[in-house]
Amino acid sequence: MRVINAPLKGVAAETLSEKLTETSLSRRHTDQPHQKTMLFPESGMPLKDAQLLNHLLNGQTFSDYHSGIQKGLKILAEAFAGADKPFSGIYPQELEKAFKGINPGQPLPDLDSALAEVRQLFLNDAVYFHHPKYMAHLNCPITIAALVGELIASSVNTAVETWDQSGGATLMEQTLINWVAEKTGFPGGSADGVFTSGGSQSNLMGLLLARDAACDKHFNHSVKRLGLPEGAHKLRIFASETSHFSIQKSASILGLGYDSVITVPCDRFYCMNPEALSALLDQTIGEGNIPMAIVATAGTTDFGSIDPMPFIADLCKRYNIWMHVDAAYGGGLLLSQKHRQLLSGIESADSATIDFHKSFFQPVSCGVFLLRNKAHFATTTYHAEYLNPLSQSEEGTPNLINKSIQTTRRFDALKLWVTLRTYGEASIGQAFDQAISLARQAFLLLLAEPLIEVLHRPQLSTLVFRFQPREDYPDERVDKVNSAIRKGLSRSGKAVVAGTKIHGRQYLKFTLLNPATTLEDIHSVMEAIKEYGLTFMEQNR
Repeated sequence: MRVINAPLKGVAAETLSEKLTETSLSRRHTDQPHQKTMLFPESGMPLKDAQLLNHLLNGQTFSDYHSGIQKGLKILAEAFAGADKPFSGIYPQELEKAFKGINPGQPLPDLDSALAEVRQLFLNDAVYFHHPKYMAHLNCPITIAALVGELIASSVNTAVETWDQSGGATLMEQTLINWVAEKTGFPGGSADGVFTSGGSQSNLMGLLLARDAACDKHFNHSVKRLGLPEGAHKLRIFASETSHFSIQKSASILGLGYDSVITVPCDRFYCMNPEALSALLDQTIGEGNIPMAIVATAGTTDFGSIDPMPFIADLCKRYNIWMHVDAAYGGGLLLSQKHRQLLSGIESADSATIDFHKSFFQPVSCGVFLLRNKAHFATTTYHAEYLNPLSQSEEGTPNLINKSIQTTRRFDALKLWVTLRTYGEASIGQAFDQAISLARQAFLLLLAEPLIEVLHRPQLSTLVFRFQPREDYPDERVDKVNSAIRKGLSRSGKAVVAGTKIHGRQYLKFTLLNPATTLEDIHSVMEAIKEYGLTFMEQNR
């Protein structure tokens, strides 16, 4: 062993040697596993007196951990038992008062006190997605098996970026990647993927790889080494007018700008219009610009609409354009026994986004980015000697960091693994099918309501509608009454519904992802919507 002679300030070499020997002997012979001998007395408080050491999870403190989990479960049980509505209705400025004077860096007397504070500041006013009258956003109830997996992953605190930090966790994630890639129809052997925080990150990755592939193809230019080429301003991304905002956001992050995204009009079903896409492609090429990618959305946020993926796939093949499918919402159709055909065409994509924390009933965050040809992951690979040296890749050591834009990354795959191995994929597909069926029943219910205008027939499990008292009622007044309805419902806490604007007008939205929600729940919320609407009109004549 080579020793570098670098004297320590204030500590003689022989003194340091003596202290190291004393420490080694002390640790070898002590019968007190929690006690640590102090190496440098002059540096401060002895380590054995540092309280945090007694509260780090290990074999000796596991009984304390078990007790702490039981305490946490107790306040959760109380909160869930008292959650007779999805939200308390509190306003932010009201809840802010409870935070005044709190210094989070100062400890409370014990864990019980800290949990009591959590109950007061969070659980009492949390939004409960498991409640059947929560119908606002793409938040799903979650499986018990997934929570057990989450508990294990958090307790071990595995980081999955490299093999020497994760071991079997690497292989579990890779096995799930292979499974979902096969479900998607991507070719075995060449396809790959990586878990992500969700749809926005996955969409960013898809467009990142599309950008670099386009620059290599059209400019013979490596963005990874040289940055953007001079012609990068000519690159164009095509996405429907109902696509997710992360497409524009990704274009900005990637140095292409919002204006590089060409918005394609939709048809009357709020799906990308094929004729409009073809015309815009020809126009773009005629202007001397370069189509970089077409983003097909399989489940838009507002309408749940699915773009014509077989047609888009044919265009991408004809023009040699990258095809990315944003199936963050609609990815659950992969396991559907009734509606899998709605995802026809996704198998031709170059990359795809799926969120397990939407239609797979997983806790956030849990998403995946899939890639048809894993060679494109070269864009995200950087070999750091301390972490994933090139020699490991040459030896065949699997390091997931080579496929991710993140470094430290949680073992989010475990909760999905435990869910699938406990319930099976068919049960997840059936639960999503049930949500779709409920949305179609709710559509018929809303159609029968004379005071409700329904905007579309659902493909998945969202419904956009509005309270419409009469046809001659001014649009501005209709906007105000629908905004007031949503606020009134939220304030009461009886139900939580979403609001959105379509062509500048205010609408309400049901997002149905809870198999426990019934048609009776929908009817009850509809009655409340009409009541709030009529009351607002009466008070604002």
